[in-house]
Amino acid sequence: MDTFSALFCGSPLFAGVIDDTFICRELNDVWRVYLGLTAVEAIAVPVEELFNLAGEPSLMDQIRQVMRQEGVINRKPVSLAETKAAPERLRGLLSAWRIQSISNERPHTLLLFTETTEYCQAIDKLNQLQTTHELILNSVGEGIYGVDCQGNTTFVNEAATQILGWRAEDVIGKSLHAIHHHSYPDGRPYPSSECPIYAAFTDGKVHRGDDEFFWHTDGTSVPVEYTSTPIREEGVLKGAVVVFRDISERRKNEQQREAAFAQIKILKDLLERERDYLRDEINVTLNFGEIIGESQALKRTLAQIEAVAKTSTSVLILGESGVGKEMVARAIHANSARADMPLVKVNCASIPKDLFESEFFGHVRGSFTGAHRDRVGRLHLAAGGTLFLDEVGEIPLDLQGKLLRALQEHEFERVGDDKTIKVDVRIIAATNRDLKAEVEAGRFRKDLYYRLSIFPIEVPPLRERVQDIGPLAIQFLNNICLELGREPMQLTRQQLDNLTNYDWPGNIRELKNIIERAVILSKDHRLRLDLAMSSDNQVEKPSLSTPLETEAFVTDAIFREKERMNMIAVLRHTNWRISGREGAAELLGIKPSTLAYRMKVYGITKSGQ
Repeated sequence: MDTFSALFCGSPLFAGVIDDTFICRELNDVWRVYLGLTAVEAIAVPVEELFNLAGEPSLMDQIRQVMRQEGVINRKPVSLAETKAAPERLRGLLSAWRIQSISNERPHTLLLFTETTEYCQAIDKLNQLQTTHELILNSVGEGIYGVDCQGNTTFVNEAATQILGWRAEDVIGKSLHAIHHHSYPDGRPYPSSECPIYAAFTDGKVHRGDDEFFWHTDGTSVPVEYTSTPIREEGVLKGAVVVFRDISERRKNEQQREAAFAQIKILKDLLERERDYLRDEINVTLNFGEIIGESQALKRTLAQIEAVAKTSTSVLILGESGVGKEMVARAIHANSARADMPLVKVNCASIPKDLFESEFFGHVRGSFTGAHRDRVGRLHLAAGGTLFLDEVGEIPLDLQGKLLRALQEHEFERVGDDKTIKVDVRIIAATNRDLKAEVEAGRFRKDLYYRLSIFPIEVPPLRERVQDIGPLAIQFLNNICLELGREPMQLTRQQLDNLTNYDWPGNIRELKNIIERAVILSKDHRLRLDLAMSSDNQVEKPSLSTPLETEAFVTDAIFREKERMNMIAVLRHTNWRISGREGAAELLGIKPSTLAYRMKVYGITKSGQ
């Protein structure tokens, strides 16, 4: 064997020679072992079977160019084809050049393959480790910067770019402080010598804070919470890792919370002032302050108010529109043990159906379209005090069950919230409807009716309080003149007679409206009640069936006996049917509940007639 053959066959590198048909006819010992060939076996292996061309589709074109003397291949990364003798594919670097031809000898190309499998595996592991670390750092929600001892940026993760807009190519190798920490929010320069983040790689201590601002690429300042941790290598400070997060939303929430607390304080103060105003306004005396009158019908109502006020019993106030049901509710509250706590009114007739639940129970922000902030419901506002449900018969049927549960269990949940709130509230309800009839018609829940009507109070209409019309009119006249800045006026005897002779279907509210209208229409000191009262307002009451002299009168005992006998007579006439068409109540022109109450007062029963 000549020297060249010995060097070729004994080379530790993979060596082979291919002819112009791209058939390999010479392989050295290393390559033969890899292919499972003997050292002396004649071969004819196509070059395509030597390499993994699937991973390098352009390799054959490059080898052809070498064969045509159009260049060389110098350390090209390739993989050898898998074999049975070597199932693990080897990776390495391929060099190829054409062998100088001698005389007319056919052209050949020398292939030289240097195995780098272990080196490549190490590089792959290193790249994989680096990729894994980068993926971990980029998946973190906080921004992360690496900084060397000179303050230059060595690393930036994806979150930092999203928060501040600075890309890796914008900051790597540059001063971190100069890029996004150079000024205070008001524009004053921020010296790097005062930077607490830089201090970590000078004093070797961890620095934390939430009072710093970084600058965004768009020129806006971003409030951040940060931690700057020093990096040491063999005890020597090499730099720092800065972890930060954007706290703009937190700052915004804190400001909103502070504003909400301020608003709550304002509303609390307003509610306390309103409570004090209502308490002083009511200030119940013997005749319960603003509840004016001396009629027997009113005195019976006042006796009921006095009896129930000190308890926590639910009260249902019944009466026609305008009789002063709200005033009765306020009187009950003012004389109760809850007088120092709020009296919260809910006008059930004025609340849209879609907002009933929110109005009663409150809601949390975002629970429905338009819920831009948390809201406290009326039931919660009345905690410890009294909730007055005016026009309770207007509550939608599908919400009556929720209200009943809240009243029975003394607890509820706000709309959109799963937290249960417990409350201690007294309920006073009022209505001008016949709730029993509503229950029978299926428009009002029976269980809610019995829950509310533990203690019913019937407020008499003004036509049953004839002797109270004068005092009420005088009180209204004085108050309205004072409110409108008018000189005091007086009611004449004829005007008082006109007022007492009217039936007042609108009750006290109608009386007050007419007095106010009369004051507005009056000039000088003369009250023009005639202009305020229409012809309908001046219809006289029908005379009694038994004519009486103008000055005639009877004692209270005689009057009561006549009233009792009159009720017995009409009951016998209707065969003791109280309500319904042609019932005793309709013939008397009063409500069935009023007739039932008077029968109880007088002790009238069918068995004891």
